[in-house]
Amino acid sequence: MSLSNLRPAEGSTKTRKRIGRGPGSGLGGTSTRGHKGAKSRSGYSKKIGFEGGQMPIQRRLPKFGFKNINRIEFKGINLDVLQRLADAKQLTKIDHQTLVDAGFVSTNQLVKILGNGAVTSKIDVEAHAFSKTAEAAIQAAGGTVTKLK
Repeated sequence: MSLSNLRPAEGSTKTRKRIGRGPGSGLGGTSTRGHKGAKSRSGYSKKIGFEGGQMPIQRRLPKFGFKNINRIEFKGINLDVLQRLADAKQLTKIDHQTLVDAGFVSTNQLVKILGNGAVTSKIDVEAHAFSKTAEAAIQAAGGTVTKLK
């Protein structure tokens, strides 16, 4: 060991800048904040969307569109999905709980049966809504349609 290879113990020194500790540190005076302006003052926090006094984009752009507060959101399930489910599990009746167990919908979602695909076997279907083509296709295959709620 000699003076040329002495090093401080592990963890005994800090690498973080100590600002605002006088001019001798090289980081005193303005403490890395620059001169004047809101950003140099204590308590400054930039507001969300602030653009330096320029009119912010959320105020420059017009509002548009329409949000219907009475909208009823349905999860759409097609006929070919019902037919595959009926074939895979040998089902003659498909209700909301069957679709939940199969992982197609969650318990609080409303279900609408849509007419894409074809039904080849007799299936009794219970759902919250049906498209006209889906209802006609299920009944044409000999099945029944029951609307919930």
